[in-house]
Amino acid sequence: MPEPLLSLNALDARYGDFQALYGVDMQIISGEVVAIIGANGAGKSTLMRSISGLLPNESEQVVFKGRPVGDWRADRIAKLGVALVPEGRQLFPSLSVEENLKLGGAVGRKGQWSLDAVYGLFPVLKERRHQASNALSGGQQQMAAIGRALMANPELILFDEISLGLAPVVIRSIYEAFPDIVRQGMTAIIVEQDISRALSVSSRVYCLQEGRVSLTGRTDDVNRDEITAAYFGLAA
Repeated sequence: MPEPLLSLNALDARYGDFQALYGVDMQIISGEVVAIIGANGAGKSTLMRSISGLLPNESEQVVFKGRPVGDWRADRIAKLGVALVPEGRQLFPSLSVEENLKLGGAVGRKGQWSLDAVYGLFPVLKERRHQASNALSGGQQQMAAIGRALMANPELILFDEISLGLAPVVIRSIYEAFPDIVRQGMTAIIVEQDISRALSVSSRVYCLQEGRVSLTGRTDDVNRDEITAAYFGLAA
């Protein structure tokens, strides 16, 4: 088994007195695409916030490239090679599309992703590069959020609810671009409520239920009954 790119070790996460994650263990190998599924409130976004440094934890609970980073700030983790496509896109409305994209490159990591590469992936962003980001449609904003993360040239990219609130035709176009997003061995974690979409592009899956891992396995090996039981916390 190769050394994991990312390890979560008995990860607990809290918002004040409220505990959102309970002893979560995960191992993510370089080059994998891993799906995280679960109902609303299962802890999926909290997991992403913990990995990316937006929610501090104990140092050893999050290990990336062999370094304990659970208590690192988000900017330090980004420079180490983790990029987040956040739920709700969270673009800066006062900035143009291109200015939002350039913010992703501000971490200073070198790699294959540049403005030209992002515009090649999502041509509509080049057409609208000088417009304010809040003038884009929801799908175009999601493309810009993905492009901003890619501009950081991460080793690990996190997608938090990639299809939330988007029309089916837009979701399909974004997922059609997915093979180009993860080409050349990029590692990805996808949080997604559309289980079929998530499983279609991933090699492994973790299901969260009330802040705990209720199922894990290769996507080819888990069946719908197992997923349903793990998703809703039903007895086997």
